[in-house]
Amino acid sequence: MRILKAILGRIMATWAILMFVITLLIFMIPFLLFGYFQPDPKKTSRFISMARVWMAVYLTSIGCPLRVRGKEHFKKGENYVVVCNHNSLMDVPISSPSIPGGNKTIAKSEMAKVPVFGLLYQTGSVLVDRKSEKSRKDSYVKMRNVLENLKLHMCIYPEGTRNQTDQPLKSFHDGAFRLSIETGKAIIPGIIFNTRKVLPASIPFYLMPHRLKIDFLPAITPLPNETTAELRDRVHAIMEAYYVKNR
Repeated sequence: MRILKAILGRIMATWAILMFVITLLIFMIPFLLFGYFQPDPKKTSRFISMARVWMAVYLTSIGCPLRVRGKEHFKKGENYVVVCNHNSLMDVPISSPSIPGGNKTIAKSEMAKVPVFGLLYQTGSVLVDRKSEKSRKDSYVKMRNVLENLKLHMCIYPEGTRNQTDQPLKSFHDGAFRLSIETGKAIIPGIIFNTRKVLPASIPFYLMPHRLKIDFLPAITPLPNETTAELRDRVHAIMEAYYVKNR
């Protein structure tokens, strides 16, 4: 049974790559015609609008339909720091299109070098080279610009890297919470379920179809005189409790 599952996982991984390339090339046409040459924030907002359709088609085609809850927590005219748990490479294409309105995601700069895909990747991202101190500092300035000037949501994975431990969540880095306090933007947690089952980091070239879920929780506003560490730990506790209860 284990061998059959491993074989099926490789077949599905091949199918997923094929469908990703096909849907990507189809999606590129309207984006290049109607979105790519627009200035920001219109460019990013159009990209996200189109990406919602793209990901809905793609995820369904590989047997991973997505259910989204909690979009009502995004109030019209407000933008937020969105923080999501991170278990799999599948998290980014789920979280960003699921966020109502235009948004950018903090993302690895090396992925922008991938032909064709890199063009889209840069549009929806604030790029960072995690090995470079200068790049990390520059990315923080860019994220502030996304929130304060472009008026878009900023999606961050505060665990930093994929959680490959047996804990519900890894410890959080400070960046997202410092950003919230300094910009005055509330935090909306996004809890992602089942991506580790679909695309586990521990098994190379493997994909197993499964229903995916993301639940957005009510906005969390920094308290008066609350420190970055206190806000970080408060959000972590809320997200961990919700994940444990609902997984």
